[in-house]
Amino acid sequence: MTSSNEAGMDALTEPYREALRRGELMVQHCKACNRNIMYPRHLCPFCYEDQLDFVPGPTTGVLHSFAVHRVGSPTGFEDQLPYAVGIVKLEGDVQFLARLWPDAEGDWGRYTLDGEVVFRPADAEEMTARPVPWFGLA
Repeated sequence: MTSSNEAGMDALTEPYREALRRGELMVQHCKACNRNIMYPRHLCPFCYEDQLDFVPGPTTGVLHSFAVHRVGSPTGFEDQLPYAVGIVKLEGDVQFLARLWPDAEGDWGRYTLDGEVVFRPADAEEMTARPVPWFGLA
């Protein structure tokens, strides 16, 4: 059974998730204060207005931190080991948790903190299962 809060969040995040399934990175944008927001919200955290829509987001960012999971993954991710996640900050105020593509060696050894990363979408099937942005080395 889905709670009304979960249903409300699903409706709020669906434009973001749909864009990921199409291979696009969208961010929420406040028309009142002209700032981008992530993750989707009902009110702007800067000016508290509700004049929000989705716009194409910057596709390059800076990797602030990351972790490579080789063992002990959460339930549902066992078949994806190893995998990496990181905090990516885009231009402006937007930052979020993202999946990281392996580097040319099939690992994540070439990633560096404060290094540049670029949005590289995963296929639609992956986005349906786990709608999160994917980034790779710039």
